[in-house]
Amino acid sequence: MKREAVRTDKAPKAIGPYEQAIKADGMVFTAGQIPLDPKTGNIVEGGITAQTRQVLENLKGVLEAAGSSFDRVVKATVFLKNIADFGAVNEVYAEYFGAS
Repeated sequence: MKREAVRTDKAPKAIGPYEQAIKADGMVFTAGQIPLDPKTGNIVEGGITAQTRQVLENLKGVLEAAGSSFDRVVKATVFLKNIADFGAVNEVYAEYFGAS
């Protein structure tokens, strides 16, 4: 199977032995994202809404670099520190993935 590393400046650089994403057999496998601004290297301020938006902007950059987009995503996993943030995270997710 041919594997192709995906790299972009529109998301934080990988800091370990992994890539931002790997393309293989017509699929894209992305690494996890955090609310880090790739331009400043800092976690964004503004609470869970701003942080969720940054995570999804990072993911958007990786997907676009791989020739993909949110409408082709088949699985996403979200880790929350506080379940009380679930509603706010879902509101931002709907902006990127659309309402289900």
